[in-house]
Amino acid sequence: MNYPNLISSKLPNTGTSIFAVMSKLATDCNAINLSQGFPDFNCDEELIALVNKYMKEGKNQYAPMAGLMTLREVIADKIASLHGTKYDPESEITITAGGTQAIYTAISAIIRDGDEVIIFEPAYDCYQPAIEMNGGTTIYLQLKAPTYSIDWNQVKKVITHRTRMIIINTPHNPTGSIMTAEDMRMLEKITQNTNIVIVSDEVYEHIIFDNQQHESVSRFPKLAERSYIISSFGKTFHTTGWKTGYCVAPKNLMAEFRKVHQFLVFCVNSPIQYALADYLKNKNNYINLNSFYQNKRDYFIKQIKNSKFEIIPCGGTYFQLLSYKKLSKEKDTDYAIRLTKEFGVASVPISVFYHETIDNHVLRFCFAKKEETLDKAAEILNKI
Repeated sequence: MNYPNLISSKLPNTGTSIFAVMSKLATDCNAINLSQGFPDFNCDEELIALVNKYMKEGKNQYAPMAGLMTLREVIADKIASLHGTKYDPESEITITAGGTQAIYTAISAIIRDGDEVIIFEPAYDCYQPAIEMNGGTTIYLQLKAPTYSIDWNQVKKVITHRTRMIIINTPHNPTGSIMTAEDMRMLEKITQNTNIVIVSDEVYEHIIFDNQQHESVSRFPKLAERSYIISSFGKTFHTTGWKTGYCVAPKNLMAEFRKVHQFLVFCVNSPIQYALADYLKNKNNYINLNSFYQNKRDYFIKQIKNSKFEIIPCGGTYFQLLSYKKLSKEKDTDYAIRLTKEFGVASVPISVFYHETIDNHVLRFCFAKKEETLDKAAEILNKI
């Protein structure tokens, strides 16, 4: 059938997400899927029981637009306990349909035609399309490999009167790097006396290793007063399919956020909010997550230490970067496909996280998996 050409794409250069592409390839090839970032183990039975309890109690209708108050209160308590900053649950915390929705909403609330937004590459793939959809211009800066750290002198050079937002991500997906307190102080200094808004993607806030501390923007008052902070219960509680997260910000920023939020999703799944409000009251349910995932990271590294892949340090998230320079000079996109089709292990090539192809021959592997899954993957990787 011939269709009339009624539209001009708002995202002409955007295709299907690499995560969807590699996961489908993994399924088609019956490969071990270490590409898309989701656990292959279930969440806590207690959490499932709580959701079921509230469903049976009839908590199945619309939640308040900003989220269940009891959940917002326990989030406020968590942030105050961990970072020493008090957010008002009434006016400064909003429950969202996952981290991606929160990021899109924050960008939509602030960015107008002609505004510039600084992001750091390799960058999670939802930032640039959201900027473009709202008429903004993306300014790309590269993280310095192999540590994937920020060059703050470069940041100073690209800030102009049109710079409206800087997006940061710590712990960082896809590299696993983390920002330090000094990084935060530099960001604070650079943005003082400006109208620049920070979006701080902290969805892996509770997955940080080697006794390091998560340096949330909320720990730095002069940054907190200009920042949207995004987090995700999906990453914290192994429930990525529930698509539930939250955003915190000072009252004036949150008011603008909610104007968009109410027309984007209006509100978020009610029984899950009730369950999370109860589950979060036990701090052990998130405080111990660091050691849980560090054990998985260390286990995966130990299993592949005799392979020809080079292990790149990972300070947080549940992703491990591996260089294959000793194995092939192929493009990382080609090697990732061949690794899936010929050997049966799916990963994600890092070059796709850059707007212009930068290929360091590095792949991202998700280690949020059962030990038997990691064992099978490691056995294959060791033989290559």
